[in-house]
Amino acid sequence: MNPVEITEGDSPVILAAPHAGTWVPEPMRARLNATGRALADTDWHVDRLYRGLLPNATTVTATFHRYVIDANRDPTGHSLYPGQNTTGLVPRIDFDDQPIWTAGQAPDADEIAERLERFHQPYHAALAAQIERVKARHGIALLYDCHSIRSRVPFLFDGALPVFNIGTDRGRTCAPIFELIAARRCGAARTYDTVVNGRFRGGWTTRHYGLPADGVHAIQMELAQRAYLHTEAAPFAYAPNRAAPLRAVLSELLHALASAAKDLAR
Repeated sequence: MNPVEITEGDSPVILAAPHAGTWVPEPMRARLNATGRALADTDWHVDRLYRGLLPNATTVTATFHRYVIDANRDPTGHSLYPGQNTTGLVPRIDFDDQPIWTAGQAPDADEIAERLERFHQPYHAALAAQIERVKARHGIALLYDCHSIRSRVPFLFDGALPVFNIGTDRGRTCAPIFELIAARRCGAARTYDTVVNGRFRGGWTTRHYGLPADGVHAIQMELAQRAYLHTEAAPFAYAPNRAAPLRAVLSELLHALASAAKDLAR
């Protein structure tokens, strides 16, 4: 299987999904324990949630699971959130601080390097190429990084996560207008709660590519899964009726961001 799926569009917006994939090559899957094989830390159905919301957007989606290697982590293994609980480039534990590999079967440094070359690098090569293509066409590129997570994960954060978690690394990764649009559009949706640069202020993808001075803007959206799943436990089923009002807000947001990007490029 190809590690990345790409759909090219004419919009200045690129939708990236580094954690939507569930593919674990069978030799690796065989080494996961029962906890690991549940793949509970997937950004479940986030690609389906965004599908068709901005029809002319480019999409870049990782097909491999984050337990193979995390496409939203610094390839050096440097922590994005020093001093806070998190999972690594190739996780050894899940979001509940439970081991995911059979004893003695966790990948070593050589295997992690091989996974970087086989999965992480192709995904980011594809993403970088699309950013350059879109920027060449429009003079600007806006990378919108699509994420979701269970609403309650005590190992990572206290209490229930807001539905909309907007991350711009405290304004460093995009022009202020994009953060403002996201905050206002999400904040106006009274059914949902919103935070800007809270627990999730943007992962490696957002921080690495978001260089506003160079015409590349990046924003991360972390969604609480209660807003569009039937339950936040297996089988993590998509709930179309629950997702519909969320999709409406996201559609308005993406169209507003695309319009602002075109205005900024003029």
